Amino acid sequence: MKKTSLIILLFFNSLIAFCQAIPETPHNNSSAPRKPMKPWNKGAWETRKYRNVFLEAGYSQTEINAKLAKAYADLFEGPNRIYFEVGDSMAYVSDLKNHDARTEGLSYGMMVAVQLNKKDVFDRIWRWTKAYLQHQGGAHDAYFAWSINPQTMKKNSDGSASDGELYFVTDLLFAANKWGNNTGINYYAEARRILDAMWAKDGTKGVKNLFNVQHKQITFTPDNFGYNWTDPSYHLPAFLEIWAIYAKDGKEQFYKDCADTARIFLHRACHPITGLNTDYTEFSGAPHSTPWMPAAFRYDSWRVPMNIAMDYSWFAKDREWQQDYAKRIQNFLNSRGIYTFEDQFNPDGSLPDFILQAGGYKKLRHSLGLVSTSAAASIMGTEEKSWKFIDALWNAKLEPYSDGYFDPYYDGLLYLFSMMHLSGNYQIIKPQID
Repeated sequence: MKKTSLIILLFFNSLIAFCQAIPETPHNNSSAPRKPMKPWNKGAWETRKYRNVFLEAGYSQTEINAKLAKAYADLFEGPNRIYFEVGDSMAYVSDLKNHDARTEGLSYGMMVAVQLNKKDVFDRIWRWTKAYLQHQGGAHDAYFAWSINPQTMKKNSDGSASDGELYFVTDLLFAANKWGNNTGINYYAEARRILDAMWAKDGTKGVKNLFNVQHKQITFTPDNFGYNWTDPSYHLPAFLEIWAIYAKDGKEQFYKDCADTARIFLHRACHPITGLNTDYTEFSGAPHSTPWMPAAFRYDSWRVPMNIAMDYSWFAKDREWQQDYAKRIQNFLNSRGIYTFEDQFNPDGSLPDFILQAGGYKKLRHSLGLVSTSAAASIMGTEEKSWKFIDALWNAKLEPYSDGYFDPYYDGLLYLFSMMHLSGNYQIIKPQID
């Protein structure tokens, strides 16, 4: 009897140990049947409707609203916020790990604000950006210094990163449509000032158009250094479609052409099997290495799935390829483990020898930013596994990693953007009278 009891005890102890060794799968609150995804065939420009993929996945609207509100509050109001008010009328967004404010984050903050109807936040960020980063006169006139130390107010560079201006113009056009131009800031005039100055750039002191006009592609930087190569994450055809509609500066056909060129460029830049692209490329889509790192899929590249999903959601002009892209990149990341896939790769899916550090940490990790944007790709997903990415994002948290690394800025903004996309809260903002 004692021997039998001992055997039973050993069996249960072994069973407990086995269960504890199984990696925990985050709980899914959804009760919806998991059939293959069915992406919409028409874009919101035509239908005026936006998918709430979380709702389709079985999460309640109350839960979705709370999740989105918390994501915003964490970044703009909480103890780990990246948004800081200055005086009575200004504010900035800071990349805390790099101790600066950059046009990337400032323009992202403005996009969040206009989408979520936070006018005071939008106006504050724009006033600060205009006062401290926008060049007033000279060869760089109306362009923005891409980085500044918000404590010393010393610019880290006078040069621009082209994606900042791309976002600022779109932010301002949307603000003009949402709030009009008679509430203290003439948003449309501010957008046109950037665009008109862009077209006046003739290479004086090396400053050029944001777009390589021969290739009709956005540049890495609008100057001699980055005019002849690009960053795939800067290719946002959806924004260029917006410029063609609302900028009204006589360059409508150029912007339409650039949108179409961006879509074809992404075909070439993304690997035919894995869907991965390198951070920097030639205009042909071929990888472009720099003196500071060899070409690979790294931090900038995380934005590409989200950008393509936005273009699908808004305009759906490249449906077949975009659906196939979502299948490829989600298949690849899923093959690395839905809760374990790394955040840097060679385009063929192998792990890179050179690991780009962030915030003093040099290691591969399962990063919230890529978890978020790979979930956003489910907007155009066609397979059952796309739901797994939705659940993974739903269960993800903006909190320090196990080694102490924490990035509420980049991880946090990509998380918030993806939550907005997947809940139907990242929209084309048309004029109120439209």
